[in-house]
Amino acid sequence: MEKFGDKVREDRWLGRAEKKDKSRIKDGGDVEEHGSPKLQMDKQKSVDNKMSDLEKPPQKQPITACLLSAAFFGALGSSFLYGYNLSVVNAPSQYIKNFYNKTWFDRYGEPMGTETTTLLWSITVSIFAIGGLCGALSVSFFIKILGRKGTLLLNNIFAVIAALLLSLGETATSFEMLIIGRFIMGVDSGIALSALPMYLGEISPRHIRGSIGQFNSILICTGVFTGQVLGLPQLLGHESRWNYLFSFLAFPALLQMCVLPFLPESPRYLLIEKRDETAAEKAFQRFLGKKDVSQELEEVHAEARAQENLNTISVLQLLKTPSVRWQLITVIITMACYQLCGLNAIWYYTNGILTEAGFAPSILPYITLSTGAIETLSAIVSGLVIERIGRKPLLIFGFTAMAVFFSLLTVFLNFQDRVSWMPYLSYICILAVIASFCSGPGGIPFVLTGELFEQSYRPAAFMIAGIVNWLSNFTLGLLFPFIQQSLQTFAFLVFVVVCLLGATYLYFVLPETKNKTFVDISRSFAKINKIQVPTPSQEMEMVLSIKPHANGKVQDACRLESSF
Repeated sequence: MEKFGDKVREDRWLGRAEKKDKSRIKDGGDVEEHGSPKLQMDKQKSVDNKMSDLEKPPQKQPITACLLSAAFFGALGSSFLYGYNLSVVNAPSQYIKNFYNKTWFDRYGEPMGTETTTLLWSITVSIFAIGGLCGALSVSFFIKILGRKGTLLLNNIFAVIAALLLSLGETATSFEMLIIGRFIMGVDSGIALSALPMYLGEISPRHIRGSIGQFNSILICTGVFTGQVLGLPQLLGHESRWNYLFSFLAFPALLQMCVLPFLPESPRYLLIEKRDETAAEKAFQRFLGKKDVSQELEEVHAEARAQENLNTISVLQLLKTPSVRWQLITVIITMACYQLCGLNAIWYYTNGILTEAGFAPSILPYITLSTGAIETLSAIVSGLVIERIGRKPLLIFGFTAMAVFFSLLTVFLNFQDRVSWMPYLSYICILAVIASFCSGPGGIPFVLTGELFEQSYRPAAFMIAGIVNWLSNFTLGLLFPFIQQSLQTFAFLVFVVVCLLGATYLYFVLPETKNKTFVDISRSFAKINKIQVPTPSQEMEMVLSIKPHANGKVQDACRLESSF
């Protein structure tokens, strides 16, 4: 740590004022706390100049092929697979149940009971969320050891193993292989939904951080749509071909394994956690497409000095830290609303509404493709406008619009039997709910989790966000059938309340994070966290006032600077 502290002190961030005092430090003399007025003015001027340079808006650079490749291929082997697994089991569900029955009969010589079939199918579907929870619980461990990119690469092994188990289960006449494969695929998704947004947020310039972060949402929606398309009867949604739907899982994972090793690791991870400035500089140069990345390096150095602890902290430490209390509350509420806002429940009514509208069951799979197309299109539009509109307006608009269309859907469902054209309005409301969700709430919660926390807090924050995400997912799947049975068509009013409460909280608490550094975003919460933040000039004066030991070495500079 002492060597790292010396390095921090010698950084260009300290400016010319520090260089004037360096000779006195080497001689073992104390740094003057109250020097001559001229010296104090020179130091103050130097500090202010450096701070004003950092506070200038970053010069907008064109998006490089390296950055786009990292965003696309990172998301392809991660969030795409999560979205694909959300929809891929819908088309072959009856064929999988038939396989369960046949396997049971071959083993025990008697047909499987209806209750046993329902239980096994429920386990097959819900164990995906349990695997996701296990993945979220383990992501902090993998990220600390392997880094962001290394964790994504390791995660592909889970995807390939899951693909083999799911696609070979029928051949091996083992429905247990399908259940285990779904669990492992859940672990893959739990790790991916934490490691990928962290990686994308740390490699992106702040003026496009939201747009790059939305690759996560766009590829989730693309994965859902791909699962719907491949599940059509003319493609792989047939009794003789349904296992190939799961074989496809290995393709994006293998593609990521071929490309991602040639792309850089997160520069912030390399500089702050690995303390490798040379590798961080090279990573910045490749991602930004320019040689001079001194401003980006100094921004990361400033973030390191502003942190209370340069070491990655645990979940328990994060929960006890008052300076990030409201950031944590905001992430928990936003991620809970992401799952509990009712989008997953909307699929329960889609086929019934289309049937009431008079569409033949044979063409329902083709009509429901419109839901996946709307999802993908809305996510792309959100990614294009997020840096102009901002995170906060898109989140509030999305949740509020969902509340409005859920209310209208409740009205239309209650009059569906009385008016012949009412099912069409209900279906329009379903499409509007999906579009509203994907315009903001569908992807921004993952972006926010990376933005609201500085480097040392980020892995623990994503771990908590992942736990909330998967627990909420599992809770909704468990409780919604009972809610629907009790409230019937009024069940969506529960989601109206959730959406309105989420929008209200975000309106009053969440600051806009668009085009801000991670340090600036943390300072935005200082007032509500009741933390006093020193001015930039005061921070630099504290850094310049570090006193040496008698042997001439700087006294634990890292500890002093990391408290700012």
